Amino acid sequence: MAKKPSSGPRGENTVLTTAGRDPAANHGIVNPPVYHASTILSPSYAAFEESRKPGYDGYRYGRYGTPTTRALDELSAALDHTDHAISVSSGLAAVSCALLAFVEAGSHILVSDSAYEPTRTFCNSVLGRFGVETEYYDPHIGAEIERLIRPNTKVIYMESPGSHSFDIQDVPAIAEVARARGVKTIIDNTWATPIYFKPITKGVNVVVYAATKYQVGHSDAMMGIIAMGEEDRDAVRDTVRRLGNTAGPDDVYLTLRGMRTMAVRLRHHMAAGLEMARWLRDRPEVKRILHPALEDHPDHALWKRDFTGASGLFGTIFEPCSDAGFAAFFDALELHGLGASWGGFESLVLPANLAKSRTAVPWTETGRVVRFHTGLEDLEDLKADVDRAFAAMKAAG
Repeated sequence: MAKKPSSGPRGENTVLTTAGRDPAANHGIVNPPVYHASTILSPSYAAFEESRKPGYDGYRYGRYGTPTTRALDELSAALDHTDHAISVSSGLAAVSCALLAFVEAGSHILVSDSAYEPTRTFCNSVLGRFGVETEYYDPHIGAEIERLIRPNTKVIYMESPGSHSFDIQDVPAIAEVARARGVKTIIDNTWATPIYFKPITKGVNVVVYAATKYQVGHSDAMMGIIAMGEEDRDAVRDTVRRLGNTAGPDDVYLTLRGMRTMAVRLRHHMAAGLEMARWLRDRPEVKRILHPALEDHPDHALWKRDFTGASGLFGTIFEPCSDAGFAAFFDALELHGLGASWGGFESLVLPANLAKSRTAVPWTETGRVVRFHTGLEDLEDLKADVDRAFAAMKAAG
């Protein structure tokens, strides 16, 4: 759909603005139209037969995509500096389809111990039920992951930073080992987005996104994106199609709309999140901040080497407090919503219990973990909101 650049590489803000668009083919209209499609008619029997051949790239049936989904896929691939991307119905759909593309009964996969909990649940339940063994590894293992690779290891699955704990992995080192051993690598890159980290340029095979977060950016649509190179396209695409995992046309359009402003929003989220994290670090109620872009984070050097920015999501570890005080903190908040997801325009908080999910490396922190997402509100208002909540926590004892 989009016209190919004719003047060499372009910057990311330009790609976000132009990729996946072709106004000349759409009556001069800036945005791609929203195609609501199930049946797609063939103009002839010969064309119908052609559409049934492997590798056919035209439009055949709504489940296989429309010009709307192709626009999103082209934009997503361009941002990740790769050949292909496929949109699916949610972030977890992106995770599950990417994993299913490369495993079979009897396979062994290595998954970071810091992975998103629904990813772990999918591996332990669905994959486990079909004879795929999941082994969790220390996210700080780096190139030493080679000692965990078996003859039947098919995938190494990374998430950097880790969910809730925000530890950074040595992605290039792991990817290098995996390629040498013929193992596919998949990474969840939702936190950084393709704006601030490009895993495929670091040797990773497949990148997955809960595009519900920053790509959509407005807390009003569910979306997953899988990006990959030419060598992995057929395996991923065929898996998505055979599972019937189709992204809805209106959600695709909302994602496209959100991505046009993603870089601008992320700059604010990053600056506001860092300021909020530094402010919380100085609070007596906070024991530790989990934010890899802060200089005192143990993985800061790795983050600085591989990433070009940060999002608005980070973790905190509170000093010990009573159950009543902890509940009072959340109940007193007015501007920080208590709920799952993140990446939208609004600020959120969420408690987490990492001791329940970690298996490879026990979580030994005694304080309660609270995840913050800093939205687009005025920072002084957000600080005052948290200050009031800390006061309520203290008053509750």
